[in-house]
Amino acid sequence: MEELRKPLEQPSPRMQPLARLPLFFSFAGKRAVVAGGTAGASWKAELLSASGASVDVYAELPCNELLELAADPPRGRIEIHSRGWTNDDLVGASLAIGAFDDNAEAERFSSAARALAVPVNVIDKPAFCDFAFGSIVNRSPLVIGVSTDGAAPVFAQAIRAKLEALLPKGFADWAAAAARWRENIKSSGLPFAGRRRVWQRFTEHAIRHPDDTPDAGDLDAFIAEVKGTGPSVENGSVTLVGAGPGDPELLTLRALRALQSADVILFDDLVSREVLEFARREAKKLLVGKTGYGPSCQQDEINALMVNLAKSGKRVVRLKGGDPLIFGRAGEEIAACKAANIAVEIIPGISAAQGAASALGITLTDRNHARRLQYVTGHAASGELPADFDFRSLTNRATTTAIYMPTRTLAALVEKALAAGLDPATPALAIAAATRPEQTVIADQIAKLPIRLSLGMPDGPVLVMIGHILANVAETAGSSKAIALRGQQ
Repeated sequence: MEELRKPLEQPSPRMQPLARLPLFFSFAGKRAVVAGGTAGASWKAELLSASGASVDVYAELPCNELLELAADPPRGRIEIHSRGWTNDDLVGASLAIGAFDDNAEAERFSSAARALAVPVNVIDKPAFCDFAFGSIVNRSPLVIGVSTDGAAPVFAQAIRAKLEALLPKGFADWAAAAARWRENIKSSGLPFAGRRRVWQRFTEHAIRHPDDTPDAGDLDAFIAEVKGTGPSVENGSVTLVGAGPGDPELLTLRALRALQSADVILFDDLVSREVLEFARREAKKLLVGKTGYGPSCQQDEINALMVNLAKSGKRVVRLKGGDPLIFGRAGEEIAACKAANIAVEIIPGISAAQGAASALGITLTDRNHARRLQYVTGHAASGELPADFDFRSLTNRATTTAIYMPTRTLAALVEKALAAGLDPATPALAIAAATRPEQTVIADQIAKLPIRLSLGMPDGPVLVMIGHILANVAETAGSSKAIALRGQQ
């Protein structure tokens, strides 16, 4: 009898310790002080001016860069005072930056600023700093800061360079358009769920067309599209997402975006917890797993939960191991969403068979020896072998077969397949926890594999593959990250 269980909420992991707290302050119209006339002081004055601050520079001998900068500041005014700084100069400042070679002068400046509760930074002297400047990726109003807590500035600069290469410059235009259009969207007459849907369409379009110039026609199209959904605009959405076989690096970019925009994530036991770490931290995570012959949530209960959450306006991600369209009951969940007039999207994932084959460095097809690939399930809804299983399909020498959920029925399946003509010496392979660090592989002839597994089933989800193309799998597995337990041939 199937043991039932209720959906179980999984708490988000606590925030790990931070060396620095990243904050984004507004300095528009505020006063900042820079003491020193070096090139480093000039760069900090430029940053402050670019953020809108009004900058007073105190330097007896300002460098040429400072003089040129003051004549043509990027945003806020820069005024150079050709003298040393005094305590009174710090009064009313929002920020103080010092550039000194002498530690005694650096300490005096830092102490004076702190006495007035002015945040202070002394360039290249961490002991006298309340905060640090990181490397900046500027797609303003989209701004990204990178910090290594001063440990490796060159490393931070390298990371910034990578981010610069990844983020199209056009994102700046789209972020600016978002600021311009915010009030238009608020006054569109759409309910909260509809306005959020407009922002989702905006984001999807901006990511797919970053180099397009946003114009009012785009906004009108987004709003019209959402209004066209009628009463269902109040609904949220459901996205069926394939989490892949386990390795989080095998997630697709679309899967990653879905996880990072979800309000609620319903996930199975087969989904590795490392994958969940990519989800939006604020998302509620509910375990609705169905374990073979173990405690399971009823499918009807999962469907109802998924639909009710979407009807309340939530963005629901139904996260499944492997690919949701391969033995993942996706059809039942899609039907439930359509019956409730809930928008549903499907994001495929790498199947367990593909993941296992790639981890072992083997191929599932070959134009000379394996011209057919079939995925079959090891049990029916009753938990027994499917009554209509085509055992003769396993006997074709040019076929590679991947058997999902085979644990309890493999011995009976093999017995019937052998009776149907399957060669007992056909190479076979059982993989547990495919693509994960604990991946385990057992390779043997198909007639012997059930006995091998009965002696000790590896931990994790198990997949069995059969086919002559796997003839050298033991050697292949032995040279991979997997643990290969080769049988007697």
